Amino acid sequence: MVAGTELCITVNGTDVWLQGQGDEVILMLHGWPDTRALWDGTVAALQDRATCARLTLPGFESGPAVTRLDDMCQLLRQIVDRISPDKPVTLMLHDWGCMFGYEFAMRHPDRVARVVAVDVGDHNSGALRREWGLKEKLSVVGYQVWLALAWKWGGRLGTRMTRAMARWLRCPSDAGRITHKMNYPYAMQWFGAAGGLKHAAPVQLPMPLLFVYGARKPFMFHSAKWLDRVAAQPGSAVQGLPCGHWVMISRPEAFHARVRSWLWGEA
Repeated sequence: MVAGTELCITVNGTDVWLQGQGDEVILMLHGWPDTRALWDGTVAALQDRATCARLTLPGFESGPAVTRLDDMCQLLRQIVDRISPDKPVTLMLHDWGCMFGYEFAMRHPDRVARVVAVDVGDHNSGALRREWGLKEKLSVVGYQVWLALAWKWGGRLGTRMTRAMARWLRCPSDAGRITHKMNYPYAMQWFGAAGGLKHAAPVQLPMPLLFVYGARKPFMFHSAKWLDRVAAQPGSAVQGLPCGHWVMISRPEAFHARVRSWLWGEA
C-alpha cells in the first residue's frame, strides 16, 4: 500500500482503516471519548515504516450500545487475522484501548508481537488502588460514575453530561462528535453492564511493552511498582512526558520519536 492512501475494510460489521507501507502492521485502539481520528498524527508519523490499522471502537459511533469484553476480544482477533494473517501485529493503545488491548494480548499472545501503551497501565491492580489517596479515589469515582450515569440515562441529557465532563477534563476530541454512547466502558466498570469487567485479567503482558505516560496529571493510571516491573523487563521501556493524558496530541513530536526509536532503533 502506498503511504498516504487509505483503504477501508469491514470485519464483522466494523470498519477498519489501513494506511501506510511496510511489513509491520500496527493496530491502534483509542479510548474515551475519541474515535480513530485520535491517531491521525501518529499514522502520518509512522506510515513510512508500517501499515497502520485503526478503527472506532464498537458502539462509540455505531453498532451495539455496549460490547461484552469477550466479544471485543473476539472482534480484535478477527481483525488481526484479517489484516495480518501470517505474523503477529504490534498493538498501539490509549485509555480504554489499553484495557481492551491488554486483555486481547494476554488471551492471544501468539497474535501480538509487542505493545505500545499510552497512559493506562495496571488499571485493575491492588498496587494502583493503594497508591491513590482519598482525593485521587474520589476524583476517579466522581468522573467515572458521572459518565456511567450519563450512559445509563442516555439521550440529550446523557450527551450533555458527557460533553460537560469532556470539557472539564480538557479533552482534545471534537466536541460535536462526543455522545453518551462512548461511555459504556464506564457502565461496564461500575454497573456491570454486559457482564462487566471483573473477569479482566491483571495486566501481565508476555511480550515487550513500551509504556509512555503523561507526567503532569492529578493522578496516574499506573502504579510505581508496575512501572518498575515494565522498565526491568528485557526489551521493554517506559517514558514519561511533560503533559496530560492525551500524550500523542500534547507532545506529538516527542511521542512519535520515542515510538520510532523503540520500534525500529532510530536515533
